[in-house]
Amino acid sequence: MVYKNLQDFIAVLDKRGWLQKISAPVDPELEIAAITDRVSKNNGPALFFENVKGSRYPVVTNTFGSLERMALALGVDDLDEIGRRIEMLFNVPRPDNLLGKLRTFPKLMEWSSFLPKTVRSAPCQEVVEENPSLVTLPVLKCWPKDGGKFITLPLVFTKDPVTGQQNAGMYRMQIYDGITTGMHWHVHKDGAKHFKKSLEKGKEIMEVAVALGGDPATIYAATAPLPGNIDEMVFAGFLRQAPVEMVQCKTVDLKVPAESEFVLEGYVDLSETRTEGPFGDHTGYYSPVDAYPVFHLNCLTRRRNPVYPATVVGIPPMEDCYLGKATERIFLPLLRLQLPEIVDMHLPFAGVFHNCAIVSIKKEYPGHAKKVINALWGMGQMMFTKTIIVVDDDVNVQDVPLAAWRIFNSIDPKRDFVFTEGPVDALDHAAPLPNYGSKVGIDATRKWSSEGYNRVWPEEVKMPQAIEELVDRRWKEYGFKTD
Repeated sequence: MVYKNLQDFIAVLDKRGWLQKISAPVDPELEIAAITDRVSKNNGPALFFENVKGSRYPVVTNTFGSLERMALALGVDDLDEIGRRIEMLFNVPRPDNLLGKLRTFPKLMEWSSFLPKTVRSAPCQEVVEENPSLVTLPVLKCWPKDGGKFITLPLVFTKDPVTGQQNAGMYRMQIYDGITTGMHWHVHKDGAKHFKKSLEKGKEIMEVAVALGGDPATIYAATAPLPGNIDEMVFAGFLRQAPVEMVQCKTVDLKVPAESEFVLEGYVDLSETRTEGPFGDHTGYYSPVDAYPVFHLNCLTRRRNPVYPATVVGIPPMEDCYLGKATERIFLPLLRLQLPEIVDMHLPFAGVFHNCAIVSIKKEYPGHAKKVINALWGMGQMMFTKTIIVVDDDVNVQDVPLAAWRIFNSIDPKRDFVFTEGPVDALDHAAPLPNYGSKVGIDATRKWSSEGYNRVWPEEVKMPQAIEELVDRRWKEYGFKTD
């Protein structure tokens, strides 16, 4: 299913009974976040707050807060469907003759159909605010010790000053006043790289556009760990199987999704920083106060009747966990392109994306697990993964208790632990230095004699299949109730 915009998706959620409309007046300072936190922890519905104090705009939260809603947002029944589509696109044999080249042409044409489409007029520009002010937006304060109100679901568009290529990233924005915010992009992010390049070219400002809302695939694409040379809007087109419509901004040389709810146009002064934070982050801890660039608002455009999208993060499980789950399933085939021995991967919610990955492999030679560990640390944002655990292919990594049983019983720490140092996530508070710390890889596979294990690896206890089937047939006869 292709959603035209966020409100289109909200209507589908409502029709399915997956949306809770709240007409009672609510405060954007802590109250909405407290409601969202409680609902998220109980696997509850998306929330639509119709009556927000201090603003005429409604707020939607927890939109992607379940596996079912995340799959629905990306137009599939199962998130693995997207991974299979990626495998089919990349699994094209190299043509060695004219007929082979003709057969690959449809695949190339399919990619071209995902390219963004520029339109002249757009819903996100139905209203142009004459005196733009962020005060009119129902921006949330999520946790009591937050440094202020934060825009938590922004699509931040910047442009590489050398190549001219646009990037869309999701970086929180602390409201300072009606026309300025913080711009919390970490050193490893593309927005920060564009900032650095602009400095090197001697520029004084860098233009920025911030879209709030858009169709669900476009929102997700801004969070995806894509290589810097891949346009997030092309990826969004692939996800939604239709091009994203883009429109030229009014005051900056950037394009934004035409179906956004709000668009903030402005710039970052390359010589200016301001204290940002603290902020109750997806790690479940407050990220510390630090100096970040400042965004200056020049222009605000919007729909006539927009909805303000927000997310609330904190101790998992919360909405961002399901965005992370989508990334796990969608990008698994890309890992397999380099490491075909990988069977499956799981990023447990408690690991908050960058603290833990459990990977199963088809082990083929001595030391294979350690090779995979080191290779994964060299692949994109997997470099941040503080703990990588590799298990055999018969372990269901999605079943964490069962996988943990296999892991805890199969390791000898001295033999199986691999330590290294390198980049870590900027939000890793345990690291001794910002952005730099240690990581551990754990080889929890069965050990072979060729790996120095000269004992007999024990066999797991299992009931014969025939007995299991007998018990299944007689279950009611024993007096037990069936589910």
